Amino acid sequence: MSISYYSEDDSKDINPDVYFMKQALAEAKRAGERDEVPIGAVIVCQGRIIARGHNLTETLIDVTAHAEMQAITAAAQFLGGKYLTDCSLYVTVEPCVMCAGALGWSQITRIVYGTSDEKRGFMRFAPNALHPKTEIVSGVLEEECSKLIKDFFKKKR
Repeated sequence: MSISYYSEDDSKDINPDVYFMKQALAEAKRAGERDEVPIGAVIVCQGRIIARGHNLTETLIDVTAHAEMQAITAAAQFLGGKYLTDCSLYVTVEPCVMCAGALGWSQITRIVYGTSDEKRGFMRFAPNALHPKTEIVSGVLEEECSKLIKDFFKKKR
């Protein structure tokens, strides 16, 4: 796993949320290249990426192999513990109920997502699944995240 570092020198004009969401988008594109639903995630701790993940449900023949689950597992291994306090998840699409439950158990501090998932997103079905102190930010690079998903499914039809 490669670890990326974010510093103010990378770009004085880029908001950290935008920078890290671009990294999640890169992961989503990797998923799409594998004919997986293009959702990507990165977990950030103290300004650096400690884990990356993208959907692998088809590759692993595993319905639980969502981008967030891959990133949670990698981050826990990196940190040497199951709690992701003081970490932020950047994910291109709003987490589903399963992923929100895992994120709740991880006690992650912050979740930033790009586009909402009207059909399966946790905000519709389980808005209280997260730890009570978890901050949620939505709509970061929403247009790019939404377009990636919509284009993928248009090709499938």
